[in-house]
Amino acid sequence: MVYGTRDDLLRDLADAVERVTAGHPTRVAVDGPPAAGKTTLADELAGVLRARGRHVVRATVDDFLVPRERRYRRGEFSAEGCYLDAHDHGALNRLLLDPLGPGGDRRFRPAVHDDAETRTAPVDAVLVFDGVFLLRPELVDRWELRVLVSVALDRLVARAVVRERRVSSRADVERRWRERYLPAQRLYAATDRPVESADVVVRNDEPRRPAWEIRAR
Repeated sequence: MVYGTRDDLLRDLADAVERVTAGHPTRVAVDGPPAAGKTTLADELAGVLRARGRHVVRATVDDFLVPRERRYRRGEFSAEGCYLDAHDHGALNRLLLDPLGPGGDRRFRPAVHDDAETRTAPVDAVLVFDGVFLLRPELVDRWELRVLVSVALDRLVARAVVRERRVSSRADVERRWRERYLPAQRLYAATDRPVESADVVVRNDEPRRPAWEIRAR
């Protein structure tokens, strides 16, 4: 495990992207639980790659949610519902990941919404995609680089309270995290073992002084 500054981490991540050789766009997953900092990390990585001259497609699993009535059919606080029912992985593969992968035509849509524009990516583009449960069986083989962001689970609740205090009460946030999101992450870890599939593991408990490990594939 390497310990360093945020800039050190971003440099190493960008270098890992640059080492990928493929005849199609490089698809990078930035996986992790809610409030772990994966969206921020993905945004920062995209910025570094653009500064290096790479064409970056930035997208998120939040734009591949299923309709609310399906998302909460097991109940608002169901951990199984969070893991099994929240996202349209078939559409994610069909609209974005497969077109950018081997044999794809590079014509993609970055969201499942009907108004999402179809675009064409250059062959050397980089997709930086953040979200939860990205290393599950339906998706794990679609990535050229798999980054897993982790934070001690007790810290996630405190971060969530700060992040959502303008829209939710502390009690509502804590209940949602402790009954739905955190148990769903435990289910994911036990079922799919994402840490074993990750090429890069980032310990993000202290965002300005992270620790990370880049594994040989």
